[in-house]
Amino acid sequence: MNKIVECVVNYSEGRNKEVIDSITSVFVAEGVKLLNVEADADYNRVVVTVAGDPQAVKEKVVESVLIATQLIDMNVHSGQHPRMGATDVVPFIPIRNMTMAECVTLAKEVGALIAQRTNVPVFLYEAAATAPHRENLADIRKGEYEGMAKKMTDDRWKPDYGPDQPHPRAGVVAVGARMPLIAFNIDLATTDVTIANKIAKAIRNSSGGFRYIKAGGVEVKERGLVQVTMNITDYTKTPIYRVFETVKMEAMRYGVAVCGSEIVGLVPMEAIIDSASYYMRFNNVDKDKILETQLEGLV
Repeated sequence: MNKIVECVVNYSEGRNKEVIDSITSVFVAEGVKLLNVEADADYNRVVVTVAGDPQAVKEKVVESVLIATQLIDMNVHSGQHPRMGATDVVPFIPIRNMTMAECVTLAKEVGALIAQRTNVPVFLYEAAATAPHRENLADIRKGEYEGMAKKMTDDRWKPDYGPDQPHPRAGVVAVGARMPLIAFNIDLATTDVTIANKIAKAIRNSSGGFRYIKAGGVEVKERGLVQVTMNITDYTKTPIYRVFETVKMEAMRYGVAVCGSEIVGLVPMEAIIDSASYYMRFNNVDKDKILETQLEGLV
């Protein structure tokens, strides 16, 4: 059977449609399927999900990074989401007939090509990390674009590929291999971002919360609210509904209501079924009960 790898590339541009279209146009190609493009103006970030043959995905990801390097200037970039480069993060995810080891090899090949063709420094992270202190993306990104030049003077933060200084316009990029994660944001009916930060601290792993949660608080001014924004790195062990209910409970401490939530990018069907089963009290629902699952493979 054919190998399928997924790549969820995050670029630091969520407002300029022409730039986004230029970056994503390369993914309309043989062997690659463009699954999702999700831009956010407040975050000033676009999350692009592609999947397909590993070599085809590899070639097109590198091509897209080259375009982003040419079109995005980090010196004038601002947004609510932490960022360190024009192409901020490039994770490879095993989907079908792919091992994590193969994704690590792919990440290293892509990282080397990015550095060679763009002169952008590359850090390997998660399963591809070359040292324990580089596994966590948040640790690599700490200091963001503005603080990266100083950070990289420390021998612990020399890049895995490329020069020892950030690219003057495009910053740096993290390339890695990981299991599927869910990017999940919960809206709070308040403009006080300190409340979102306190709730994020209560649920994230680094502060003693859920093992598979990375979270922070952000202000979404255009919508007049704040969000608890998070990555669920293993939804089988920390399901969506459990995090959602905990955030609701913590928000009550401050007299604040949860007024919505959103998935950024794609989400595994099992994660949605799991939450639906919790709220609907289903006793016998799994993916085989889903109509579209039974229709897979039909012409």
